[in-house]
Amino acid sequence: MRAELTRDRILTAAAHIFAEHGYAAGTTNRIAERARISIGSLYQYFPNKDAILAELLIRHIDRGTWTGADDLDLSPGTLGATVRALVRDAIDNHGDDPQLLRVMIEEAPVSQELRDTIDRHGTRRTAQLRDVIVRHPDVRVGDPTVAAEIILLTVEINTHKFMAAPRTTPVETFEDELVAMVTRYLRGDR
Repeated sequence: MRAELTRDRILTAAAHIFAEHGYAAGTTNRIAERARISIGSLYQYFPNKDAILAELLIRHIDRGTWTGADDLDLSPGTLGATVRALVRDAIDNHGDDPQLLRVMIEEAPVSQELRDTIDRHGTRRTAQLRDVIVRHPDVRVGDPTVAAEIILLTVEINTHKFMAAPRTTPVETFEDELVAMVTRYLRGDR
């Protein structure tokens, strides 16, 4: 239990340090100081800052399950609201810290564990969305699995890019446009 608390303190401190100073200046010494532990203690949990950033990214990805999917109203005429729930969930999962999100996207080292997490997450989210696509009466797509993969990639990449960048466009405008695009695709509007 104590080990997990220390690990969480290190990750929380690292998130703040990376967001404040960037990845290059986010040294393990700064992280240890912020976590109020010795550098030796930090190295008992993580071999280097790459491993810390990778763990932050893995936790970010694992948090990204569409939590409201089981509570959706899938009756005729609700496709726009269904898509909005998906897009809003993605925005909410990426709204915490734009600076840290930018560091995770641009500088996180790619490990096998990270690839496995991305694959596991993608498989789970694709199955979740495919189920909604198959069950919603307003959806008109040729292949529900391919449609789910396309939509998830579109929503994730655009949300990452939008939320990590300095912006003048309101989040609501981004959300409305992404919802409109995905809804038209799912309805089969040509």
